Amino acid sequence: MARRKRQYKRELKPDPKYGNLVVSKFINSIMERGKKGAARKTIYNTLGFISTKLKKDPIEIFDLALKNVAPDLEIKGRRIGGANYQIPYEVRGDRKQTLAFRWIIEAAKAKKGQPMSIRLATEIIDAAKNQGSAVRKKEDSHRMARANKAFAHFAR
Repeated sequence: MARRKRQYKRELKPDPKYGNLVVSKFINSIMERGKKGAARKTIYNTLGFISTKLKKDPIEIFDLALKNVAPDLEIKGRRIGGANYQIPYEVRGDRKQTLAFRWIIEAAKAKKGQPMSIRLATEIIDAAKNQGSAVRKKEDSHRMARANKAFAHFAR
């Protein structure tokens, strides 16, 4: 069986307004059907709402929210000797960020009745305060990993 070609990380440009790489990645994860302009508008409205509401730098709050939501442990299922075990693993840096993005976006999409930029802003503010659905998701992930600590010796 032939090996696949190695995938290389693409260089990403920082976003035009804030000059931040993380914001640029977040815009890409919000984007649907290739509509980057719409995603950018949503994120900039979100960050603008955060700055008017809290009177602080929105990038600091965004970074704090990501830090609070990013998981340290996750579990992966593995089949060993006919039984499936949930094995806890530490999460790598790039996956931490991706999971944090995903959980914040899912939590914002689950809320209804407001524009996406406001839902995202409230979720980011909640995450910065260590509250909200995305933080709860991280805590659930950690709780599951701690409960299955006995199977950590199966990790490769």
